[in-house]
Amino acid sequence: MTTGKLAGIARHSQPKGPIETLGSVSVSVGHGLHGDSRGAASSRKPGRERQVSLIEADCWRVALVQADASIDWSESRRNLLVEGLRIPRELGTRVQIGGTLVLEVTGECDPCSRMDALHDGLKAAMMPDWRGGFLARVIEDGEVAVGDEIRII
Repeated sequence: MTTGKLAGIARHSQPKGPIETLGSVSVSVGHGLHGDSRGAASSRKPGRERQVSLIEADCWRVALVQADASIDWSESRRNLLVEGLRIPRELGTRVQIGGTLVLEVTGECDPCSRMDALHDGLKAAMMPDWRGGFLARVIEDGEVAVGDEIRII
């Protein structure tokens, strides 16, 4: 499938802080996902290009089945939930969400030990095939909302 939809938006205002789910949000080159602790260009570590994280809904579901878990996607601590689109597993892939937001994939989002804290075995279930998600940097600013179209450009 060449298009999908934005099925969820989540952020946390501080590292390891509580997750907040949203219906819409502003995303910019200077601040990443507005209100998220990892987005601001000034807060990124040198050489790291992580402003926004994405996870495919199908991958999350497969990981949950393999781990025999029932956990809301937002607990994965990823910012954007992608439904109905398989993102190429390749650095430099560009994804457009809504009318103007463009993200560039900068890496695989490796699951951390926090996933096993949620449910034993979840980290291992998220390891294959980029199931842990994607890291991305913002190329073009935009406002996005749950239900917006997502496409590879």
